[in-house]
Amino acid sequence: MPAKKSAKTKPLRCPTCGTLVTASAEDFPFCSDRCRRIDLGKWAMGVYKISSPALDPELEEEHESGQRG
Repeated sequence: MPAKKSAKTKPLRCPTCGTLVTASAEDFPFCSDRCRRIDLGKWAMGVYKISSPALDPELEEEHESGQRG
């Protein structure tokens, strides 16, 4: 028999300062508006980057030929 999930959710840590935050918090997943703005500033300054996925060369050729014709 599968284990039942509890109704309570486990608190997570604020990505900026590490303070414990519950899912019901107003600024979740951050602990405060200040931490939310600090994180946004890091994105705006280019501190965080999303890398592009590595494509299979064969798939890349198909993709390029599909765009041309």
